[in-house]
Amino acid sequence: MSRKVKVFIATSLDGYIAKPNEDLSFLKIVEKEGEDYGYAEFTATIDTILLGRKTYDWVQREIGSSHYDNGEREVYVITRTKRPNVGRTTFYSASLPDLIAELKSKSGKDIYCDGGAEVITELLKNDLIDEFIISMIPILVGDGTRLFKDGRPEQTLELISTKQFDKGLVQLYYRRVKE
Repeated sequence: MSRKVKVFIATSLDGYIAKPNEDLSFLKIVEKEGEDYGYAEFTATIDTILLGRKTYDWVQREIGSSHYDNGEREVYVITRTKRPNVGRTTFYSASLPDLIAELKSKSGKDIYCDGGAEVITELLKNDLIDEFIISMIPILVGDGTRLFKDGRPEQTLELISTKQFDKGLVQLYYRRVKE
């Protein structure tokens, strides 16, 4: 069975993954003690994380280095600037399609793309995302970083499931339709 590239991400109802200045405070409106919205179950299916440098830097600053580099997973930070690797974190500045091809050629669990929007857009331009788990936060933020940027090809998706949670979050699980 081939490894899949999966996006697991939260967005406002109007399609923003962050407000201006990388402000993610709107995510707090759905926080609930003991509720992770399927994140632990999802991360049990992956052994590789792919993310952009801005997302990586935000997580380092706000959550800490152990969030990604906990010794259990390989981490690839997509960046334009070469940096030395740290632990199991590789700073990658070459071709993203080549990296995905290399990762998919190896055995292992699935590959988690944790954003950001630029990496997701590049993956979409190259038809490299297999599944999306998108958590819709019940808020219209009006401005910020859009989840889906312009300039990518049209892609058809198949709805696999939906889940509604009591804080108003709705989670949509889609699979790419291969044509």
